[in-house]
Amino acid sequence: MVTIAIYPGSFDPVTLGHLDIIERACKLFDRAIVAVLCNPQKTPLFTVEERIEQIKISTQHLKNVEVDSFNGLTVEYARSQNAKVLLRGLRVLSDFEKELQMAHMNKTLSNEIETVFLATSTEYGFLSSSVVKEIAKFGGSIEHLVPQHVALKLYQCYAQTPPGNT
Repeated sequence: MVTIAIYPGSFDPVTLGHLDIIERACKLFDRAIVAVLCNPQKTPLFTVEERIEQIKISTQHLKNVEVDSFNGLTVEYARSQNAKVLLRGLRVLSDFEKELQMAHMNKTLSNEIETVFLATSTEYGFLSSSVVKEIAKFGGSIEHLVPQHVALKLYQCYAQTPPGNT
């Protein structure tokens, strides 16, 4: 039986913390689908297509990763992909509280789909996409937080010169 895991999120932008979870998921599951959520409640910096491209470039070295997008309920998307696992990364205790509540809710919607939590590696425990965007907006260095191609896109969005390139 092929085990497919869905790693849903906004990934605006993808960070090294996200990539840590993706790389570890590739060791645990036969297929990992990184699913970019089209959330009408949010106004992302990057389009869905840009986020998909950023993730594809960042994961091209991984053979069992696919990148896709979806809207609607995550469990419905998982069903459409024949996935039995939803993968969620945890950084801090507050993430766990929110994610556990969501896992319980998803279980009421689809009893056959399990949620698996992966704790982020300690070096990424502080990292979030919103923090990365804020640092980039004010001209700070983000090359140690996101892939290089993503850092360049962020600097372009905020009309910033990458630190050290003045």
